[in-house]
Amino acid sequence: MRRPEVLSPAGNPVKLKTAIAYGADAVYMSGKKFGLRTFSDNFDRDEMKASIAYAHEHGVKCYVTMNIMGLEEDLANINDDIDFTAHEAKADAVLVSDPGIFTRVRDVAPDLEIHISTQASTTNSEACNFWYRQGARRIVLARELSLEQIKKIRSNIPSDLELEAFVHGAMCVSYSGRCILSNYFTGRRSNGGACAQPCRWGYSLVEEKRPDSAFPIEEDERGTYILSSKDLSMIEHIPDLVDAGVDSLKIEGRIKGDYYAAVTAKVYREAVDLYLKDPEGWKVNPSWPDLLEKLTHRDYDTGFFYDSPMDDAKIAMDRTYVKPAFVVAQIAGRNADGSYKAVQKNKLYNGDVLNVLKPEGYEQPLKVVSMTDMDGAVLDSVPHPGTEFNVRFDRETDLPELTFLSRDGDKDGGIAPMSC
Repeated sequence: MRRPEVLSPAGNPVKLKTAIAYGADAVYMSGKKFGLRTFSDNFDRDEMKASIAYAHEHGVKCYVTMNIMGLEEDLANINDDIDFTAHEAKADAVLVSDPGIFTRVRDVAPDLEIHISTQASTTNSEACNFWYRQGARRIVLARELSLEQIKKIRSNIPSDLELEAFVHGAMCVSYSGRCILSNYFTGRRSNGGACAQPCRWGYSLVEEKRPDSAFPIEEDERGTYILSSKDLSMIEHIPDLVDAGVDSLKIEGRIKGDYYAAVTAKVYREAVDLYLKDPEGWKVNPSWPDLLEKLTHRDYDTGFFYDSPMDDAKIAMDRTYVKPAFVVAQIAGRNADGSYKAVQKNKLYNGDVLNVLKPEGYEQPLKVVSMTDMDGAVLDSVPHPGTEFNVRFDRETDLPELTFLSRDGDKDGGIAPMSC
């Protein structure tokens, strides 16, 4: 049996350390250029070098994204970044989608492992074998592949060519850079040369009880939602992923918060370890979907692993985000008197009952019985993000650093920040 890797997003050094603490085998990250998540914090050179060294000290691999489709002006400066990533930062691999950038990596750092990004839209074994012959050692498969298709690919490629697949997180309506609206509306395959160009059609909004009243879709300050995709979650299908031959289980989310990194790394780590320990007796721990439900997310779905784009477009038509809980604080250490030092993330109150997420095991909810500022003054609430404070709970417990405290619902009636 292949031992699948749990691969977590690392949008900055804090998220990298969090993912490692909660069980990631590897993380993927980006420098300030050449990655596809420019809205993530990303890593400057000093941060990347220090963070990769930290990961290696903990037995965790680091993959650096260079998966843009490069323009001429990008190629003018990329050699220096490749050289730094390989020889100074000492990354374990780079993710590439552009053949030109692939060639530059081979020329500048011939010993640096290359993974082919999902942006390259690899959907068959011949494409995998092509990249393998060029020197790639892993393929991040296109998201529109089913598990049966992945099985067939696995059986027709070298055993040492690894396959990576997204298993959790946000999906875009253009999977792997491919618009699937044509597939869904007309059955004509977009990237097979038969696109009906539905992206250029006019769309209106119709309320089901008023079919004669159609309204043009307009954009407000938050955008439009008609093309919003459901989120992916495969936590209940780990055996199927392993059976299909997937080597790396990739979690989306470099622009999401460190709590997201912690929850997703923890549940997929536990699910994989439990399956490897007892494949026949494997079953879903109810804590896994419960924790994932508490994250900011759209409705969860299994993507195209069991359905084709022509059968189900996975469009979230009824609502945007679900947010049943949010983080209020993170443990930063323990004081000599037995209280805990914490850092506030959202407003909390004395008397709040808080959920606990820690790297190992599970803790029952804790009630806050007292809070003081760093000078010892008693606090009824902690309203300002980033505030350091001391807290006691209603019972003795062991909470390591990087433990998250969250509350169900928003006491003030506001919307929890997306960063959590």
